[in-house]
Amino acid sequence: MFRRDITINITLIKFFRCIVALFRDIAGDFLGLFFPELCLSCRTSLVHGEEILCTGCLVSVARTGFHLRRDNSLEQAFWGRCQVERAAAFSVYNRGSRIRTLIHLLKYKGRKDIGRALGNLYGSYLKECDFLNGIDLMIPVPLHPSRLKRRGYNQSTYIALGVSEVTGLPVAEELLKREAEGTSQTKRGRYERWENVEGLFTVTNPLAISGKHVLLTDDVITTGSTMEACVNALHGAADVRVSVIALAAAQKLTV
Repeated sequence: MFRRDITINITLIKFFRCIVALFRDIAGDFLGLFFPELCLSCRTSLVHGEEILCTGCLVSVARTGFHLRRDNSLEQAFWGRCQVERAAAFSVYNRGSRIRTLIHLLKYKGRKDIGRALGNLYGSYLKECDFLNGIDLMIPVPLHPSRLKRRGYNQSTYIALGVSEVTGLPVAEELLKREAEGTSQTKRGRYERWENVEGLFTVTNPLAISGKHVLLTDDVITTGSTMEACVNALHGAADVRVSVIALAAAQKLTV
């Protein structure tokens, strides 16, 4: 009798959950008639199942396919600079690109949902190939505490969380710390860029990464100097393997 009551209660709970989900979808569709969500690129109304971008704009986002190719141009950009096992970026970052607009909204306009949604998307691509084989955990490239306080969040963390939701890889943002804020890299030479970021990052718990394969995650790789400093900090702290991903890489690193 007791088991029967439990079975009935579980059935009722599942039934009510289905009803709630149904009404949530109906309410969402109804509100969408009056307050439609718009594609962040072309500003057309999104239809059911679309997030952030409409299907047309999503298809037209330039993809690198780096996760499918070893020794791709992004990996080569780190040769002789730091020891990276694999490197990939979802898209190409240049003036006027859709991904550039999305990353700007993610970083400066509070659109954390963009990081998570694009992380989900990129995670689904990475999961379909062998790029993630052997990866133990993800570490987002950290912000300096003062910048984190001003912004209220680390955009790279939300990208990593999006990838994690699809792949199941744990995110350990507390393991890498930024000690100081670097200045703009735009007009610096290669050696000056290295000087600007060298020593900016420290590992808080070397034992937690010892013997592991870590996946560093960032929003965009422009010169590679910040990622290089993170990779060197990890290697300097423990016996570790490091791979890197980003939502986008500067065009000069993708050709």
